Amino acid sequence: MDGGALIGLDIGGAHLKAALFDGAGTLRDLDQWPCPLWQGLDRLEQAVAAVLVRWGHPQRVAATMTGELADLFDDRADGVRRIATTMRSALPAATLTVFAGPRGLVPAAAVSDCAEAVASANWYATALVAAAGGDGVLLDVGSTTTDIVPLVGGGPLHAGYSDAERLDSGELVYTGVVRTPVMAVARAVPYGGRRRALMAELFATMADAHRLTGALPDGADQHPAADGRDNGITASARRLLRMVGDDLGPDGLPKARRLADHLAERQLRRIEDALDQVLSRGLMADAPPLVGAGVGRFLVRRLAERRGSAYRDFEAHLPVAPALRERTGWFAPAVSVGWLAFDGAPHKHLCPVAAPADGVPYLRD
Repeated sequence: MDGGALIGLDIGGAHLKAALFDGAGTLRDLDQWPCPLWQGLDRLEQAVAAVLVRWGHPQRVAATMTGELADLFDDRADGVRRIATTMRSALPAATLTVFAGPRGLVPAAAVSDCAEAVASANWYATALVAAAGGDGVLLDVGSTTTDIVPLVGGGPLHAGYSDAERLDSGELVYTGVVRTPVMAVARAVPYGGRRRALMAELFATMADAHRLTGALPDGADQHPAADGRDNGITASARRLLRMVGDDLGPDGLPKARRLADHLAERQLRRIEDALDQVLSRGLMADAPPLVGAGVGRFLVRRLAERRGSAYRDFEAHLPVAPALRERTGWFAPAVSVGWLAFDGAPHKHLCPVAAPADGVPYLRD
């Protein structure tokens, strides 16, 4: 694919997600690689090298990021600058642009001038592309976080833009189906006919819970388990029972599965509470369609069924080969920023309209 290809990248603090497009803008492949940025920028270099080994050297790269949040950096602006510098070094032959939200894609050399717009803007790219499929509420449930974005009139109609603003508005929920520690989902659980407090220890993550429920997609959990052991059912049950001070005995697996079901339900309730907060702004009719993205969108499907809402996948309106559809939804920001780099993509006729109180313009058709 050397020469005319473009790669869309979503540079997270834990994963590098990538989407390969040919020169005509057709999506050809997708994948993700572990990228624990808190351990150093060399982890990003290694992940990019793995992308190039698989797909060759692209002519263009369009990137969005959330990795600037890693505690490797002094602050978000420092993270944006250093990630962009690292990417320019790792991709010297490619034309590299970085997504800056309402400002669109900017040259990597210019990110210092718009670091606040670049920081954690991947949800905005996803929302722009998802909105072309119609009104609804986008819920992108990833490995670590959940984004909730109203889609109205062909664009996102969000209350906040920065992480801080979106935490306040309910549009950013720090819960995901892989990396979230179990102790962040509940403080106490029903167990053995009583109410038992969970240990405030990183003994297990929600990947263990969703693995035991059977909902976690294969390949979603790419990081070492909390105890450094394998990611099998038995190991997940052992870790989960440790959270309630129990060991995995002969009758332990049914106990662990009941606990996993409860924790999955608690996580879903938290996402639903945030959705209700967003909907309480009164921007759209009751029971709008829910648009599911992310590796945890099985929770969005479940939520839509429970509420009697219509459901559609993020990629339902996109020209994607059937074999790529599910992963397109999992890696929505990488796909979106790649599409936004092509002429004729969903952003072509977008223009700014009246800005909200924070001065950041929304985009509409």
